[in-house]
Amino acid sequence: MKLGTPLSPSAIKVMLLGAGELGKEVIIALQRLGVEVIAVDRYPNAPGQQVAHRAHVINMADPQALRALVEQEKPQLIVPEIEAIATDELVAIEREGLATVIPTARAAQLTMNREGIRRLAAEELGLPTSPYAFASSLAEMRAAIENGIGYPCVVKPVMSSSGKGQSKVDGPEAVEAAWNYAASGSRVDAGRVIVEGFVNFDYEITQLTVRARGANGEIETHFCEPIGHVQVHGDYVESWQPQPMSPLALARSRDMAEKVTGSLGGLGIFGVELFIKGDEVWFSEVSPRPHDTGLVTLATQRLSEFELHARAILGLPVDVSLRRPGASAVIYGGMEAAGIAFEGVEEALQVPESDVRLFGKPESFTRRRMGVAVANADTVEEARARAKLAASKVKPVAG
Repeated sequence: MKLGTPLSPSAIKVMLLGAGELGKEVIIALQRLGVEVIAVDRYPNAPGQQVAHRAHVINMADPQALRALVEQEKPQLIVPEIEAIATDELVAIEREGLATVIPTARAAQLTMNREGIRRLAAEELGLPTSPYAFASSLAEMRAAIENGIGYPCVVKPVMSSSGKGQSKVDGPEAVEAAWNYAASGSRVDAGRVIVEGFVNFDYEITQLTVRARGANGEIETHFCEPIGHVQVHGDYVESWQPQPMSPLALARSRDMAEKVTGSLGGLGIFGVELFIKGDEVWFSEVSPRPHDTGLVTLATQRLSEFELHARAILGLPVDVSLRRPGASAVIYGGMEAAGIAFEGVEEALQVPESDVRLFGKPESFTRRRMGVAVANADTVEEARARAKLAASKVKPVAG
């Protein structure tokens, strides 16, 4: 692939479907390589739209609107950044040769729906997972729990992201509330959930996995150092790299990651989430795009996950080497308001080896991720302490 000049006939045009904080970093990485970028989201002034060449606001789950925009912009590559997309239409767009979908339209279709990816991993690839069942009604969900899954269990919408609609159910009295919460948190289908048996794991990781072209033109699989993370209500609050693991657990994690990403195909980075207990490993989920826990790579790797994604989808060489241990900690909005401001950034940046990213989201919610602090240190433990300290210094205030 020849890299051209943006806003000229030679330009490589990439359309991002979803332009949040992760998309913003991908856009910046692409623009450094001279790529023309179109940022699409469901609301105006999304973070990635603020740095793209052009921006559009559409309902990406509307197949007609999605096709019309693709036909208007004529991108060579379409990069989904969220799940709530008309993936059947992406399959048709790819089949008709209108654009290449990253990593593939099939991958976007399968991973948008927890049912699709869980059946692929457990039933087709034979990967170990938690016990699970799917339900389309409260009665079905209750029966699935009582006739096999048991308590405690985790209930998630089949279509959601960032922990939305996810809850832990400890007993029969919490089942109805979990069903209602799952319906409220679903991105698309409010009538179907996955019920997962609880896995008593020691820790969970994100195994960032990159499929990129090697020197001989063949697709090769590369692995970043494992990322440990803490989640609250299914949403990440801090992450660190590298996560210490036994050699056997690491080998099993990478074997699973290679199997699932190889089945999905295409080029780019995948965030493979896994549960670990000793040497045992269970597959959880996979995102065919940069992962929120991978924000830590802005500080730790020679090439961040966003630069790796940009290079891989353009057919360029990648380097997954770790530069220095590091950690990230989330900065929340803390209030319901538009156009908020932030105090304490100066104090945050006085923390040794720290940095801050403010995403520029136009509207804040109490638990909305509005920024992240990252930090490096000689050890992961010290990096985590620095990142959390830096994040605590940043105070959202009314604009």
